[in-house]
Amino acid sequence: MPKTRFLTEFGMGTSLRRQDYTEAAMRAVRDALWHNSINLAELLGRDKTDMLIDVDVGVQQPEAVEVARVAEVFPYGQVQVQARHGGLDIPRADGGKPTVIANVAISVSFELEGTE
Repeated sequence: MPKTRFLTEFGMGTSLRRQDYTEAAMRAVRDALWHNSINLAELLGRDKTDMLIDVDVGVQQPEAVEVARVAEVFPYGQVQVQARHGGLDIPRADGGKPTVIANVAISVSFELEGTE
């Protein structure tokens, strides 16, 4: 069955002092999720576990993101997380580790018959 995207949400998260790219990504996911209450699965007569959730994380050091931990933020759905170059590292005046900003785009899709 073809995959049909229904919505995309965006979020931003930070790690102020520890330069923790995974934590910044998880905060960005929570930022996107916790501002919404979308009953998409119910509207389609589907179970929430049927949701196909694609997460794109943008940070300056994508290899430092533990994608499995980011996926654990989601309470349901079939989650795929991909980290790529993006976001922003902001140098600190005191010479400490930079502040990390992560951006995420979360796309929610379903496999539906009769769509292409």
